[in-house]
Amino acid sequence: MTIFVAEKSYKNKMTTLVFASNNAHKLDEIRSILGDKFIIKSLKEIGCEVDIPETADTFRGNALQKAQYIKEHFGYDCFADDSGLQVECLDNLPGVFSARFADKYSKKFGVDPAKLGDDKDTRNTACLLHRLNAIGAFDEGKHPKACFRTSIALIYDGKEQFFDGIVEGYIISEKRGNGGFGYDPVFVPEGYDKTFAELGNDIKNSISHRARAVAKLAEFLKK
Repeated sequence: MTIFVAEKSYKNKMTTLVFASNNAHKLDEIRSILGDKFIIKSLKEIGCEVDIPETADTFRGNALQKAQYIKEHFGYDCFADDSGLQVECLDNLPGVFSARFADKYSKKFGVDPAKLGDDKDTRNTACLLHRLNAIGAFDEGKHPKACFRTSIALIYDGKEQFFDGIVEGYIISEKRGNGGFGYDPVFVPEGYDKTFAELGNDIKNSISHRARAVAKLAEFLKK
């Protein structure tokens, strides 16, 4: 989950976007996508340290919940995003639980969380692969269909807007590549034969779910 806060700069006519996330990978990705069209600041850079709950059951719901909280408590026109992986044969899990998939589901799947790895990304990916193997999703060389999805909720001039991005693809049974983060090493986007982790940031940032949603947001802001 990430949050953005919009602040107009009349002096240079650029928009300052405060991107709320402790994930350095996401911050770098957003800066790369938006380039020099906007000034990007983290939530930490404006001295905001708020742990906003995520209790909605959709990406849009979580994004709007964050944006509304920032608007109400900090007064900014703002926008927030929620992103995640959806795997068709798992009824679209991990979904809104993508960032905490292992913590929420490993025991339900009969897996000891302590055996999944040390860091969050490793645990989540291991939990996903364990479940897919358990239901035979990779049998006979099959590749389970999946997609990455991003929803951005914007509160601007008292109005709410949504911007969605999606990239279709499939999951492979073993991690490949050293780039990216999260589930990138096991996700192959449609039209490619390499994972997000293998493709590199330039290609990923040009086709990713987040890139597509942010592009729509940037176009709206420019107007």
